[in-house]
Order: sequence, then C-alpha cells, then structure tokens
Amino acid sequence: MADIVYTYHNSVYFNITNKCPCRCVFCIRDKVDAIGEAENLFHETEPTIEEIIKAVDSYDFSGKDTAVFCGYGEPTNAYENLIATAEYLRKKYPSLKLRLNTNGLSDLINGRETAKEICKVFDSVSISLNDITSEGYDKITRNIYPGKAYEAMLKFAKDCVNEGTQTRLSVVDVIGEEKIKKAKEIAESIGADFLCRKYDS
Repeated sequence: MADIVYTYHNSVYFNITNKCPCRCVFCIRDKVDAIGEAENLFHETEPTIEEIIKAVDSYDFSGKDTAVFCGYGEPTNAYENLIATAEYLRKKYPSLKLRLNTNGLSDLINGRETAKEICKVFDSVSISLNDITSEGYDKITRNIYPGKAYEAMLKFAKDCVNEGTQTRLSVVDVIGEEKIKKAKEIAESIGADFLCRKYDS
C-alpha cells in the first residue's frame, strides 16, 4: 500500500488521492515514485476514510506544527475524505496548522462552490496559478476543463481570500521573469500572497 502520511521538509504531508484533472508539464510524479521520507506515493486503489484515519492514528506527530494536504494527486478530488480528515485532525491535534496545496479547481471537480467549507477547516490554502492567461494555463496544466479552468481557479482563490483564510498563489520559475512579475500583480490584486517556486529537474 502506498504512503498516505509522510514527512517532507519536516512537515507532515497527506497523500489521500492520485486523481487529478491536470497533467502539468513539470509535475514531479512523472519523474519519481515518491519524495521526502515516503517510499511510494502511487496508490493501487484510492484510500478510504478508514485507511486515512488509521494512518493518522499510526503517525507520530511529535515536533510537527503543520500538516499539508499535498500528495501525488489533487486533494479536492477526494473532497469528502479531505474535509473529514481535516476535521479529525482539528479535534485530535488542535494546535496543528492545516494547509491545503491545490490546483484551485475544486469547484469544477465537485460541481459546486467549495471555498467556504474548505476554509472552515484549513488555516491556509496554496493555489497553483501556473500562468497569467487562460491559454497559457491550459497549455501548462493540460487540464480537462480547457477554457474554464483558469477563471475557476481565480474565483476559488478570491473566495478563499474573502473567507479570511491565508491564501497564496504560486508559479514555477520556468515561466520567465515577465510572467512572474505579472503573476505577483495578479496575486496582490485579489489580496493573496505570492510564491515563485524553483523548478526541480
């Protein structure tokens, strides 16, 4: 069975699904089977909530202050398990900070607005902006919602900001300095933080 909970850069990470509506050109899962202290992040079958809770109960959270939902899939593709696990962690480890790393396409994936419910259980949300136009975004992410995904992602980001949750938009440095500058302006325009991540080849 693949790792559900693993350690990376001294933070706890949750790998609750391998499903994702994107096939990003720089996705790390196309290069290696695992990162951090995980041995394998590819699930043979999608983990159940019971398996996720068992993994939580088996993990030693000593010295950990943050738990990040970010594995080899888009966490909101397992939406009910995502919310249930976050709620469980809230009760069991009330001082633990919870962060969602997401492509921001939860509303399209789940067919409804989801930011309000997500922001009730997460302290922060980090969203992959990827590019500064819809066309560029579709080219980089190769998502299943072409022409719709970019605006949906931005709306989700705005909704998270409006909920008062710490929200961050990120890009990878391969898009070039001019786009990075514009991406930062986009983030600032909606009240979000900004991060430019270094591409790891």
